Amino acid sequence: MAELVGAGTFDRLFAGVEFRETDGDILFAYAQGDERADEMEEDFGLYISIVATDILQRDIEVVMVLPRVPRGHLDLQ
Repeated sequence: MAELVGAGTFDRLFAGVEFRETDGDILFAYAQGDERADEMEEDFGLYISIVATDILQRDIEVVMVLPRVPRGHLDLQ
């Protein structure tokens, strides 16, 4: 991915990202903050799905990048 998106963009967007789970053909990733999550999903979701499909050896059609909530900071009101 770093080669594809460029080193600076990779360092800024992908630092700390977690690819945690799949549900069918959806890959869930968690990024640091709303802006990073939005940019990653909108600008690089297709590329992430291509790489994930190759790594996981199964079709990944959708990449959902959500902002990561620090552990212990969920507000369940």
